[in-house]
Amino acid sequence: MTPSSIPAWYRHITRVQWNTLIAAGAGYMLDGMDVMLYAFALTTLKPVFGFDNAQAGTLQSFMLVASAAGGTLAGMAADRIGRTRTLTITILIYSLASAGTATARTFAELLAWRTLIGLGLGGEWSAGAVLVAETWPSEHRGKAMGLMQSGWALGYITAALVTAAVLPRWGWRWLFAVGSLPALLTFFVRRKVPEPAIWQRQTRPAWGGIFRPPLARITAVATALTTAVLLGYWGLFTWLPGFLSTPVERGGAGMSIVQSSAWIIPVQAGAFFGYVSFGFIADRVGRRPAFVLYMLAAATLVPVYGRMGQNQAALLALGPAVGFFGSGYFSLFGAMLAELYPTSIRGAAQGFTYNAGRAVSAFSPYLVGALADRGGLGSALAVTSAFFLAGAALIQFLPETRGRDLLQ
Repeated sequence: MTPSSIPAWYRHITRVQWNTLIAAGAGYMLDGMDVMLYAFALTTLKPVFGFDNAQAGTLQSFMLVASAAGGTLAGMAADRIGRTRTLTITILIYSLASAGTATARTFAELLAWRTLIGLGLGGEWSAGAVLVAETWPSEHRGKAMGLMQSGWALGYITAALVTAAVLPRWGWRWLFAVGSLPALLTFFVRRKVPEPAIWQRQTRPAWGGIFRPPLARITAVATALTTAVLLGYWGLFTWLPGFLSTPVERGGAGMSIVQSSAWIIPVQAGAFFGYVSFGFIADRVGRRPAFVLYMLAAATLVPVYGRMGQNQAALLALGPAVGFFGSGYFSLFGAMLAELYPTSIRGAAQGFTYNAGRAVSAFSPYLVGALADRGGLGSALAVTSAFFLAGAALIQFLPETRGRDLLQ
């Protein structure tokens, strides 16, 4: 590739900025893999531990509650001890917890390890998002956050591939043992990723400021917004693998584990392009217009997808669009939440607003699971459309932050 063929924005990004994005993006990718291994193993785990759909949703709900706590605490830690150091700790937490899941013998033990994975999940995003936001220039912040967020789709795809390769041959314990490998990433983070200069110049954190004027209103609206979309996301994507592998007579698509893993890959390929494209669109036209577009499209597509049933060709064709619009909007939060708060409390603010929403969203996997026990998974997935519509409405109450300098 000649210098003239490199996109203009790409030429201005430094090695340190790329290393920061690689570390945060890889951490989020491997985080996503560890979390989604459970979703792919769910059909296998249910008879082993003897739980129904509602209890399966409860396991995921506990993980989400823990991720809310982990994200909030990691945000505060990032303000106090540093973004990079906190990122390292959170990667170690979810890696070791995945290895622990492989040793579970009872439902209670499985619940405990899933809870610990949740702590790492929430914490990794809080530390990684603020690290990237403070390192990249304002005119390209949306692109950087889109690229970081795309790591989740790559992690989802990796989980599908690992499940197809490991679960049928060696069983679910070896599947979760693979989830300990992300711990190796911490060597790269510690050696190649410095703390942002803006954090090193910060004043002492005063975390209570996010609940006092003039920030109190922003905190309330941002938390409501993240709550709405996380309710929609976790209700949909926790149960999507289960929908594909559930028998047709119980409202699913009737696929085998290997087939459902293969059908998930196009969905997450769509999600990958959704995350990345959102960042470019948001940097061009603004955070709010891009977000509304994705919300309305997701609300329209999900009920249609859930009614496809055993029409596997239609599921394959529509899957990438569901992934694109049903996931890509998350690239908003790393950029916009950073742009709404000052440096000294930015980690805590991002950690709280995003992860308080995640705590409430813990209800969604249980809700969809309970509805599925009554009317089938395909119909139950449609409830998530209401949450996406709520997100489109709530974003109107936050200011447009495109191009905002984080030093202000």
